[in-house]
Amino acid sequence: MVQTYKFSNAATDFYFNSSLKELGKIIDRKHTFFITDQHIFKAHEKKFKGLNTIVIPAGEEHKKQSTVDDIILKLIQSKADRKSVLVGVGGGVITDLTGYVASVYMRGIRFGFVPTTVLGLVDASIGGKNGIDVGVYKNMVGVIRQPSFILHDLALLQSLPQKEWQNGFAEVIKHACIKDATMFKELEQHQLSDYQKNKTLLADLVRRNALIKIKVVQKDEFEKGDRRLLNFGHTIGHAIETQYALMHGEAVSIGMVYACDIAQQLKGFAGKERVRSLIAQYQLPTHINFDAAKVFEVLTMDKKRVQKEMNFVLLEKIGKGVVHPIPLKRLESIIKKLQ
Repeated sequence: MVQTYKFSNAATDFYFNSSLKELGKIIDRKHTFFITDQHIFKAHEKKFKGLNTIVIPAGEEHKKQSTVDDIILKLIQSKADRKSVLVGVGGGVITDLTGYVASVYMRGIRFGFVPTTVLGLVDASIGGKNGIDVGVYKNMVGVIRQPSFILHDLALLQSLPQKEWQNGFAEVIKHACIKDATMFKELEQHQLSDYQKNKTLLADLVRRNALIKIKVVQKDEFEKGDRRLLNFGHTIGHAIETQYALMHGEAVSIGMVYACDIAQQLKGFAGKERVRSLIAQYQLPTHINFDAAKVFEVLTMDKKRVQKEMNFVLLEKIGKGVVHPIPLKRLESIIKKLQ
């Protein structure tokens, strides 16, 4: 069943708990180009048979301009035009790249996503943020443009390695921390294996997380206010992710623990140990030894910086995130003491 959610300039059709087989009803396959990576193509090769498929190398290190150029060259060679559709089948790297290419190719063509990771389902595919990294600077270049559709086929998760499951649950924990204390308690009562074994439990969790993000984006599509809350754990997380070759969820998990530490110092937040414990329960890291000076240097180029302040997401309590401006000098001092 399809549910349509309207944003400021567009609407996205969500096909929750659906199947890849339904794609034929949504797009004309002859005029559609599927973008995926080598790992997903290898794991689901039969599903791509007979489709126009562009396969790129797997990994965050390929979310860059040269990959965009390669994809665009292939689209030109295949005579893709303004009526062509791009469909990204993959995790966050693929959805970010696909949306970005679709937004700039011929000044914008239609696109949709089939997320194949938990991270993609609950976070990366939703909200219209499309873009690429520039060196160690995450998502430094991009656009906000909504996909026409997002189709969820949970069967595609069967090929996921364990670390990718853990990676996605970092964003689930993030949503619970900032917006849903009830979901936080539910996560405390379960293990990752419960969601892997029980498709109904997983489908419900995925849908609830998607709706949290959808509602936040509907209120604040261009990140002037409430949408900033979705950056909980990401400020320090992004600053350590590329430098220390961490997966996105690992970096965000560590970033959330450090953000709780800062919230404890600045806002008297009392739930730091519960958050740290839940992150560890889902087999995610809670600490890393980092070069404070280098991390601060990368962090000062974060898009959340406004002149000499950083809009930092902290928790007042579990289930309630707030944006708290921190002067850069103060933040530098705090980061040095986090080790």
